Amino acid sequence: MNNSVMKDLSLFRRGVSVSVYEGASVATAVSILLIFLFRIFKFRFFASPSPSIPDSVSLAQIQSRTRRVVSDDDLKWLIQNLEESNEVWEHVIHKTNDRVSYSAKRCKPTDGGPMKYLSVTVFEDCSAEMLKDFYMDNDFRKQWDKTVVDHHQLQVDSSTGIEIGRTLKKFPLLTSREYVLAWKLWHGNSGSFYCFTKECDHDMVPRQRKYVRVSHFRSGWRIRRVPGRNACEIKMFHQENAGLNVEMAKLAFSKGIWSYVSKMDNAFRNYVAISHTPQGSVLSALTLIAKVPSELESQTVDVTASMGGEEILTRVAKQKKLLRKPSKKLIAKGLVLVGGAAICLSRGHSALGAKVALAYLLTKLNKRATPLKQTTNTTSI
Repeated sequence: MNNSVMKDLSLFRRGVSVSVYEGASVATAVSILLIFLFRIFKFRFFASPSPSIPDSVSLAQIQSRTRRVVSDDDLKWLIQNLEESNEVWEHVIHKTNDRVSYSAKRCKPTDGGPMKYLSVTVFEDCSAEMLKDFYMDNDFRKQWDKTVVDHHQLQVDSSTGIEIGRTLKKFPLLTSREYVLAWKLWHGNSGSFYCFTKECDHDMVPRQRKYVRVSHFRSGWRIRRVPGRNACEIKMFHQENAGLNVEMAKLAFSKGIWSYVSKMDNAFRNYVAISHTPQGSVLSALTLIAKVPSELESQTVDVTASMGGEEILTRVAKQKKLLRKPSKKLIAKGLVLVGGAAICLSRGHSALGAKVALAYLLTKLNKRATPLKQTTNTTSI
């Protein structure tokens, strides 16, 4: 009797233990599930602000600063510089063929800044609208301008029409140059178009040691029809500091710019032939083009192509005698800055000895080049 009772009691205790254990396991599982669900609920509804909120605040701050990068004052400054007043300009080149002509001159600023260039390129048989689209099509530029390693859009302000982008361009035997630029477009009542571009900084593009960031960049152009002709001209002002030796850059420009213009003209004719136009759905400075302010409209009418036609031909005849004629053996390749593009100029396949000599020359000139310094008027974004 006692043995039977003891066995029953043992079985009862074992059952209770199993039940307690199973109950505890279930309770633990339920508790873990409830805690997990509570944390999800808390994360979604009661948690502290997520990282996206500070990002949105930062974006708002960036957008606020973007609106001040390029303004109508820059357009006014561009119009004044296209007039070429009160400065001594040196003739550089004048070339022409049946489809395109190019004239350029330069001026050394009295304040010691980078060399200023002023050019006029006339394209026959084209419209101002198509020429504007061609100049602003950065995707198409990458197809024909092989110095452009990379380009991508960083930001567009829909309220002001300002676009910011980063372009990486290769230099032969030198460090690639990085351009972080902001630009804006305007159109005038006379059918003309204006664009102004300047350097800036942007939070999305921190500086990297493997690239040289261009510290000073001021460039702008005006596109308009040539009166009485089925042609359009683009008059451009350009000034930048890319850390290159001044004399080498001047020589490379004068020796290689015409071949670059000819290449650009071929690309433009292909652009027109395939009816290549920028995608209207993509938000950009081109789709957000602004109107020239009324107070500046009268100034745009007064600005004329003072470098075109007979005037430039007369200057060519008078100034050719004054130009230095550097030896053609000095370089087989060079670096040139034109319209904001760093262009590698090639005059055929050089022998190994010429390449070694070029490398030595570029090394020496680069050592004496003016170091890049961030200008005081650089806009930080």
